[in-house]
Parts: sequence; structure tokens; C-alpha cells
Amino acid sequence: MIISNRRRLLLHASVIVAVVVAAKLLVHFLGWEILSINPLFSGIVAANVFLMGFLLSGVLADFKESERLPGELSACLENLAQEVTGIKIAKPQAKVGVCLTLLAQLSQDLLAWFHKKHRTTELMEHLNELTPQFAAMEQWTQATLVARLKQEQSNLRRSLVRIHTIRETSFISSGYLLADLITILLCAGLILSKIEPFYESLFFVIVISYLMIYLLLLIRDLDNPFGYYERYSGEDVSLKPLEDTARRLALIAGGEAATHTKNA
Repeated sequence: MIISNRRRLLLHASVIVAVVVAAKLLVHFLGWEILSINPLFSGIVAANVFLMGFLLSGVLADFKESERLPGELSACLENLAQEVTGIKIAKPQAKVGVCLTLLAQLSQDLLAWFHKKHRTTELMEHLNELTPQFAAMEQWTQATLVARLKQEQSNLRRSLVRIHTIRETSFISSGYLLADLITILLCAGLILSKIEPFYESLFFVIVISYLMIYLLLLIRDLDNPFGYYERYSGEDVSLKPLEDTARRLALIAGGEAATHTKNA
């Protein structure tokens, strides 16, 4: 799926460049090439590359942070499941089946939330459903263990809020607007410029416009590392740790449910 989305990004850029090339051909045959290439033009190209480099470095910082977040969510969920399972081992009479089922369901809800099939408020409500379960476990274990469970719950909540913020917030919208405007003006300048021979002109139009357009699309894609629900998103962080955790939690919850049924 990721490879397919990356090809879509390349195809999207190629389609836009094809429109630019078609416009260049039309302008050439109509004789509307009224601009000449001078050092100021290369300066504008350099300025746009510098601006895009600034935007790219900004979104990469969030992207590197985002790479850790699914793993942190997975670790919190597994820590909670193992702690709760440990209570059952120490106190066989402890009723932990409901809590383990909630954890397994929460992991599935997280995966659905990343694809925007769940609202953030709903997910937070499901996370808060663990609170009464932890309170009920105080009769079977030490208060310090319950405190650790609540701390992991707090870590989950903090990570979810951070992911929501990264996903819903755009990095310097005015910078994107300026980059869009300069790129459009550069493409228009390339279309209207006269370079002889014509095949050299066509080569520079393709190379420079493809570089600018693809960089712009890539930066916008990297700006949301959790864009699994977006059509052209290809550079997203991996959810493999969370998917593996969801499978393990489902097995743990299923095993506990089977044991409870057998004992009943």
C-alpha cells in the first residue's frame, strides 16, 4: 500500500508537469515566448529552493518525532496488559477479563482512529473506561501497582493528544502559500521564456518544474505523518508495532475469556 501511494505521489507530480510542458509547447508554437533568461531568474529558483529547504527541515522534525509515537502507544498498551495479567497470576480470584478486553478493543480503536474511522473524543472516552477497572483492582493488588497502571494510561493520553496535534496542525501555512506562489510564477516564467535551441528550453522546463512541484507535494505529504486516510499520502510512519500489539492483546484477552468460561 505504501509503495502504491508513493507511485501516486510521483504520478500526481508528473501530471502537473505534463500540463506545464503542454502549456510550454502551446506558447512556443504561438510565438508568445516574451521573456529572456537572466541571472535574476536563477536567483528566484535558488530562493525558492532555500524556502522549500526551510519548510522541509521543519516538517522532518515532526516526522522524526512521529516515528516514535506508534511504538510508544504499543509499549503502553502492552505494559498495561502485562501488569493486569500479573495481577491475575498473583491473585487467581482477580477479575481482570473486562480490563483485558477493553485494552484489546482500545488497540483496535487506535488503528481505526489513525485511519479517521473514529473521532478523537470517542477514543478518549474509551481510554477513560479503563479508570473504573483500575480502581476495582485495588482490592487485589498494591496501590503502587495501580498507580503504575494510571501512569501508563496518562502516557497513552499524552501521546494521543500529541498525535492529534501533529495531524491537525499545518506547519507554517503562510510559508506554504509563499512557496506555492513562487512555484507558480517560476513555472509561468519557464513557459514564457525563450531559450534556443527549443529542446534545451523543454529540458529545463521539465527538470526545474518537476523538482519544484515534487518538492512541494513531498513537503505537504511529510507535514502529516499520519495521513493514512489521504489519497496521495505515501510518506507515513509505520503502524506495524501497533498492529502487532493489537494481535497480541486480542490473544491475551481471548485466552482470559476462555479461562473464565472454563472455570465458570
